Amino acid sequence: MVMSAESIRNVIGIIGNVISFGLFLSPVPTFYRIIKNKAVEDFSPIPYIATVLNCIFWVFYGMPFVHPDSLLVVTINSVGLGLELIYLAIFYTYAAKQNNGRKKVLLGLSVEVIFAAIIIIITMTTLHTYKKRSLLVGVICDIFNTLMYVSPLTVMKQVITTKSVEYMPFYLSLTNFLNGSIWTAYALIKFDIYVLVSNGIGAVSGAAQLILYAIYYRTTPKRNDDAPQKPTQIQLSGASVA
Repeated sequence: MVMSAESIRNVIGIIGNVISFGLFLSPVPTFYRIIKNKAVEDFSPIPYIATVLNCIFWVFYGMPFVHPDSLLVVTINSVGLGLELIYLAIFYTYAAKQNNGRKKVLLGLSVEVIFAAIIIIITMTTLHTYKKRSLLVGVICDIFNTLMYVSPLTVMKQVITTKSVEYMPFYLSLTNFLNGSIWTAYALIKFDIYVLVSNGIGAVSGAAQLILYAIYYRTTPKRNDDAPQKPTQIQLSGASVA
C-alpha cells in the first residue's frame, strides 16, 4: 500500500515533533544544576525568554485561521512554550533578589506579551485571508527562528579559534542538523515557504557544526572528568527548531 503525500508529511511531522522535543529538553541539566545549587550563578535567562516568543508566534502561525493544516507545528511549539515557562519559573525562583535576573524575566516576558498581542490584533483585524495572515506571521517566525538557529555562530567561531570542540556538544549539533532537515522535508511535501526558510538555514547551520566537529575533534584537549563542567546554554526553538 502506497502512502499518500499527506500521510508521509504527517509521519515526518511526528518525527520532527520528537526531535524538537529533545531540543526543548536540552536545558534540563542547566536547571537541575540551578535547583541543586539553589542559585542561578552566571546563567542567563535571555535564551529562554527569546524561545518563549518564538514558540508563541509559531503556535499562532499554525492556527487554522492563520495557516491551515499545520497542527504538528502547533503541538510541538505548545509543548515547547510550556517547558520554557517552567524553566523561567525555576530561574525566577532561584535568582537572587539583589541581581537583575528576576527583573530580566519579568520585563522580557511583559514586552513579549505586549508585542505578541499587538501582532495578533493586527493580524486578526486587518488581514482577512490565509495568504496575508501567513505572510505577516510567517515572516516574523522566520526572523526569530533564524536568529535562534544562527546563535551558535559565536561557539563555532570559538571552535575555529581554539581548535577545540569542548564547548560545542556533539549531540546538540547533530540534533540541530536532524531537526532542521526533517522540518525542511516536511515543508517541501506540502510547500510551506515559511517553515522551509528557517529550517533550511537550520539544517545548513547544523551541518556546518558537524563538519567543524569532525575537523577539530582530534585537536580538542581531553577534559579531566573530575573537573566541573558547566552545562551548555545553547538554546533552540521547537518546530522550526516549526
